[in-house]
Amino acid sequence: LPLIGSWNRLSGRRLRRLPASVCALLGLQRLYISGTGLRELPDEIEELRELRILALDFNKLEHVPEALCRLPRLSRLYLGSNRLLGLPADFAQLQSLRCLWLEGNYVRRFPRALLRMPALQSLQLGDNRLRGLPAELPSMVGLRGLWLYGNRLEVFPDVLLRMGRLRILDVDRNQLGGFPDLRPLRALRVFSYDHNPVTGPPRVLDTVFLVGEGAVERMAERDEPLGRIVNYSPGHLLPPLLKVTTSHGA
Repeated sequence: LPLIGSWNRLSGRRLRRLPASVCALLGLQRLYISGTGLRELPDEIEELRELRILALDFNKLEHVPEALCRLPRLSRLYLGSNRLLGLPADFAQLQSLRCLWLEGNYVRRFPRALLRMPALQSLQLGDNRLRGLPAELPSMVGLRGLWLYGNRLEVFPDVLLRMGRLRILDVDRNQLGGFPDLRPLRALRVFSYDHNPVTGPPRVLDTVFLVGEGAVERMAERDEPLGRIVNYSPGHLLPPLLKVTTSHGA
């Protein structure tokens, strides 16, 4: 296996199971196993106790094994584009986790294990099957970025109005017919609501960048500089930890 420094890349290879030899690399900090066809993980993965970044996206995983939940230093986990229906209760043991990518799965209910992870900062739940959010969501006091695009929300979840520390909120491609006044979200900096059956943007503070139907006109009305509207790149506004990219950050 090609080992370079503290990381190992297996992405793109055809694997049904992770080679046991990988789990013997006890000092491994980064492991990329994207798009391999992986269906399961061995219990021995819990031996990788120095692991910080684990990429398992674009595979065929149907559940998250308990052994993965026993990685004490894991800070970034990519689980997008698998076959997951949810997360196990033991997932809350990952108290070092800061960024979780869970987009493109079959999640119907917000995973309750996440409510016991107050240090999680970036949560990507786009392209799932969520119809609502739990009332306990504000217990995730560390959350700064929340991506809910491509779900089945028909009513804007009122609980989001109590997420006063959110900086980025994406509800594109749902079935939202309107929005409440979002000015109570004083930390909000980016709100994306495109491809919803709404007639216009919500009320937000002037510090919020809007993406969606009528957003350019609304920002022009508040004297937003035209150059910022035309040349907007989300990555320019997001802290490094919250950037959404197609590659896995170091």
